[in-house]
Amino acid sequence: MTEPDDLDELLRAVAGRHRRRILFEVWERERGAGELADRLGLAPASVSEHLKVLRKTGLVTMRVNRTYRLYRACPERLHQLADLLVQAFPVTVRAQDSEETQEDTT
Repeated sequence: MTEPDDLDELLRAVAGRHRRRILFEVWERERGAGELADRLGLAPASVSEHLKVLRKTGLVTMRVNRTYRLYRACPERLHQLADLLVQAFPVTVRAQDSEETQEDTT
């Protein structure tokens, strides 16, 4: 069963264009907030707010290295989002849809 609150929270988190860009940037390697701000052309405070949302939803993790906070995407959480979407909107083929598809191809 899909947890609507969890799905809603995750969808809100990935709905923001800047948050998606951050996810792309931290997908393959961890990056600091300052580096993200430079790469994305955003104010450091803005990046911090987006990272806060992504951390709260578990979409990114943070590791402290001396005075640096390094962020990385959490692929498991994104896969969980995909699973929640499939549960919420299961793909079912109705007989009528199947017949219409067959008529279109002939």
